Amino acid sequence: MTADRSGDRPRDRARAPLGATGRLFGVAGRAWLWAVGLVAAVAPAGAHSGSLGGAVTSTTVPTWLTVLTGGVVVGASFLFTTLLTDHDAMRGVNWWRVGVPSPAVVRRGGRWLLRGVALVALALVFVTGFAGPAEPTRNFALLFVWAGWWAGYTVSSYAVGNTWPTVNPWRALATAARRAVTAVRDGATGAVGGARLPDSYGVWPAVAGLLALVFLEVVSPVGENPRTLAAVVAGYSVVTVAGAVRYGDAWFDRVDPVSRVFAVYGRVAPLQHDENGLSVRIPGTALTDEPLPDRPGEAAFVVALLWVTTFDGLVATPTWAGVVGPVVDAGVPALPVYLLALVAGFALFLWVYRVAARRMRERADTYVATGEIERWFAPALVPIAAGYHVAHFLGYFLALSPALAAVAANPLAPPAGTVALVLPSWFSTLKLLCVLGGHVLAVWVAHSLAFELFPGVLAAIRSQFPSVVVMIFYTMTSLWVITQPYVPPPL
Repeated sequence: MTADRSGDRPRDRARAPLGATGRLFGVAGRAWLWAVGLVAAVAPAGAHSGSLGGAVTSTTVPTWLTVLTGGVVVGASFLFTTLLTDHDAMRGVNWWRVGVPSPAVVRRGGRWLLRGVALVALALVFVTGFAGPAEPTRNFALLFVWAGWWAGYTVSSYAVGNTWPTVNPWRALATAARRAVTAVRDGATGAVGGARLPDSYGVWPAVAGLLALVFLEVVSPVGENPRTLAAVVAGYSVVTVAGAVRYGDAWFDRVDPVSRVFAVYGRVAPLQHDENGLSVRIPGTALTDEPLPDRPGEAAFVVALLWVTTFDGLVATPTWAGVVGPVVDAGVPALPVYLLALVAGFALFLWVYRVAARRMRERADTYVATGEIERWFAPALVPIAAGYHVAHFLGYFLALSPALAAVAANPLAPPAGTVALVLPSWFSTLKLLCVLGGHVLAVWVAHSLAFELFPGVLAAIRSQFPSVVVMIFYTMTSLWVITQPYVPPPL
């Protein structure tokens, strides 16, 4: 058998009819309401926040019950989707869109405004990082980078779309630098001197870069020392601008991990920009448009994105402190321990996903190569990563928003005292719903992708059993991490 890619793709149609989607939405809606009711009945335990610190809340139910409930919800959502076998109806949902008017003058004006704000913010990060107050909650650089950018802005990428190509201040600096260089440009790549990234590298440099950035965040004082943060941002700026000047846009597409993170998350958003212009779609359905490019490391980057967010939470759990703390106290350097755990955990996540891809190929009884199956279904993992990211960082962003606003009003002379927002107790339930919502959306995306790749109903349904097992594994891991109280990592 071969892959079934017949029929129109979304890029060929500005609109698709909804067809028999009324019944589809009815069943999906009942499944979602059932999941919400089950999770709401099981209130969560405590959780930890990001780099500026954490909070401990009391546990209201056993963690094992919360984790088990999450696995059950994901499994049940898969059972519901197996009842939905009308391929035209699924395409009607995934291809539905409403165009949004976007005049060219507004787009140009918005681009210049966003670029200007981003460049000013980057300059303030340097100034306040090197010369601002040392207190984390009074320093603009720390609050802006961790609460405003990595937490708040990242949420915007899967809420309103990927605006990073426009906002990215390093892209603007690289463009200006390229224009200032008098060397002969390579017309094929737009890079200075004709430098070209080897195709054999694929996007593995971005995978390594993402793991390196998270490792640096965890093991260094970059999350609490503004001088260290400013130095890291300066180093990243030099490498990024120099790389983009030499290799052109390929640097941001294949090497820069930050750009790739926002590009991947942007496909979850309901607001999408394509050759048809700006449009509103059902969240996550853009992930079903087409598989990842046929380049080494594409699926591995999605798995790495899922793993690093999990690792960032894992290192601040009591279990981690109980296992790693005695090792560090015995005299073993912390850096190699954390590096080994980071790489081993990524290898485990990637191995689990690849094993699932092989099992999917066997169950579908297809000649489609395992590597193509890995690329085809990798987008289904993106909602899981997004759901866990919002659960991990939304509370962090909201709690520190008052401090960020107060400091941003006068970053060079911030007020002596800043306040943090105290979140209500029900917010923990909202975090669980975000995690489960991401996993339920992932089940839908995987279901849709299976019907696009494999011919016939039975092959498409059979192929999904291994992927659902992997999703349950990821779900239960994520829920276990966010239900743990915050404990400072033993370094």
